[in-house]
Amino acid sequence: MASVAGVLYAEYITFIDPTSFTVMESVLIISMVIIGGAGSFWGPVAGATLLVTLPEALRFVGMPSAIAANMRQIIYGALLVAFMMWRPQGLIGQYSFRKEGGRE
Repeated sequence: MASVAGVLYAEYITFIDPTSFTVMESVLIISMVIIGGAGSFWGPVAGATLLVTLPEALRFVGMPSAIAANMRQIIYGALLVAFMMWRPQGLIGQYSFRKEGGRE
């Protein structure tokens, strides 16, 4: 699925180089997988849905865009910490990121 998305993106942009992707995009994708849940097909889809609709919900609050961008990053970080503490397998995932057999 990632390769299909890459092909569609390359067709849409018509030019790809390493500077096309930033660290923030990588963090967003990893956040989608962790929050949605690794090891299942629907987990990352649920995480992507949540993290894509979250900024849209912030638009209705009426914050200026400079503040909303910072709030989005704070909310992403808080969600990551909360999920890693209380629901390490994510929303729908099968695999836990907690260390097995050790102190949790």
